[in-house]
Amino acid sequence: QVQLQESGPGLVKPSQTLSLTCTVSGGSITTNGYGWSWIRQPPGKGLEWIGSIGFTDNTDYSPSLKSRSSISRDTSKNQFTLQLSSVTPEDTAVYYCARRYASTWYFDYWGQGTQVTVSS
Repeated sequence: QVQLQESGPGLVKPSQTLSLTCTVSGGSITTNGYGWSWIRQPPGKGLEWIGSIGFTDNTDYSPSLKSRSSISRDTSKNQFTLQLSSVTPEDTAVYYCARRYASTWYFDYWGQGTQVTVSS
């Protein structure tokens, strides 16, 4: 059973960089055919895909967030990380990490989510 767990600060100041880590257990982030994604849900809104890193270390991002987003991985720790720069209060959301099947929009395993608030 694959499990994902998000970690990182719950409060970030405007203009700073948000950094979150997802630790994966029960499966390797280098497993062929899967990607690893970050998804968020602002209060009162729907889910928004931020970006993914694939099993070959390739990345892709939402066009609306691409200029501010960076996803990387540490295979020795079986973790992947999101950095979102120049945050504003509009980046306040519950952030989820999830496993993505190939390049589809099917996400089969999710973390429980972590609340991030952007405020001074």
